[in-house]
Amino acid sequence: MPMLPIGKLEPRFLQYLLKNYTHTARDQRVLVGPSIGEDATVIDFGATCLVAKTDPITFATDEIGWYAVQVNSNDIAVAGGLPRWFLATVLLPQDKTDEALVESIFSQLAEACAQLGISLCGGHTEVTYGLNRPIVVGQMLGEVPRGQIVSTGGGQPGDALLLSKGIAIEATAIIAREKHDELSRRHLPDFLASCRELLHSPGISVLREARLAMEAAPIHAMHDPTEGGLATGLWELATASNTGVIIEMDAIPILPQTKILCDEYELDLLGVIASGALLLAVEPGYAAAVLDSWKSAGIEGAIIGQLVEKGQGLRLVRDGTVDALPQFRRDEITRLFDQ
Repeated sequence: MPMLPIGKLEPRFLQYLLKNYTHTARDQRVLVGPSIGEDATVIDFGATCLVAKTDPITFATDEIGWYAVQVNSNDIAVAGGLPRWFLATVLLPQDKTDEALVESIFSQLAEACAQLGISLCGGHTEVTYGLNRPIVVGQMLGEVPRGQIVSTGGGQPGDALLLSKGIAIEATAIIAREKHDELSRRHLPDFLASCRELLHSPGISVLREARLAMEAAPIHAMHDPTEGGLATGLWELATASNTGVIIEMDAIPILPQTKILCDEYELDLLGVIASGALLLAVEPGYAAAVLDSWKSAGIEGAIIGQLVEKGQGLRLVRDGTVDALPQFRRDEITRLFDQ
């Protein structure tokens, strides 16, 4: 039997696992359970619901504690929730860990939690065998009023698809940090510094724009494109919503640093890890209100396409040609670690 590649499980295999192993004795209070595209689970606690998420950081090593808080916070935000409590499992490599490394990770966790108003309230830390780098597995808990739950699967045909900031912000920062020595031989320090700083500005958090969008309009669906990039995020949203999509490539915001680094490593912009961009579906008449709310807060955004009936499939318009939206069996950034 062939070994599985690095990255997310192949979607059909994951669907099989979810169908066959996640429904036994499920508590009726689980309002949003495990499903393709859903970023977090939502559990009924009455007027207020608990939103819970767990996610590891596996590609990045630099500022790994910061990443862990941000990506888990994002998945609470796109469910309509406010992230409140964070637990971290920190696994450290044998013979490569000193106290300074451990303290730096804890400092990053504390700083990220403080900036987002989150309590770092528990977890587990150990030095373990079989690792060549630290791994942080985060568990984020949050709250959402019962009437404000947003799911990935709430999109409807005709909805406008909006994207905040731009694609592959996370990938750009990871490439600049993990390939710094190699890139420094070809690029000026100021350029590489600007790429690394994308982690913080505009940043990989989507909490702010998610809250603004919910205040501006009744949002049908929100999603946080991560591993597999925007293309995978669109597939997940469409699959969860039982719709198709039409996307205009020219409408997708792309930062210049992202274009340069992805071109340099021959990575498809649509398939690289994309935390930092919020993808949402809303009635077309409300799209301007959402974009205006973002613009007033200094957050860029654009309408990149729309949801359509499922039978129309997933399509990408590029240079006047309509093709199938590309899909990626694994994130494009994993090819950097093959080299």
